[in-house]
Amino acid sequence: MKIMLACNAGMSTSMVVVKMQEAAASQGKKYKIWAVDVNSVEDELGKFDVLLIGPQIQYKLKTMKKLVDDKVPVSIINPVSYGTCNGAEILSQAEKMFEDFRKEK
Repeated sequence: MKIMLACNAGMSTSMVVVKMQEAAASQGKKYKIWAVDVNSVEDELGKFDVLLIGPQIQYKLKTMKKLVDDKVPVSIINPVSYGTCNGAEILSQAEKMFEDFRKEK
């Protein structure tokens, strides 16, 4: 699975990415996980299976959903998990989004 995170500048989310990568590796999962600033999401279209948005830019949710045109699931990262850099919980959130999205299609 390819999981992309978006935030204001891609900086704070980079710490979350590291924790998610560590959680995936400890579970034997070979996911591609990376972060970009919200203005770069359009450049990444077609390269990710799940888009998670940092809670600080939750106001961009509708814009991001429209941008991906219902081709991938999009959601806000759980604020508590984000604030505590709980990579395992955020990884689980992304996996559930992906599975639920596939069931709908």
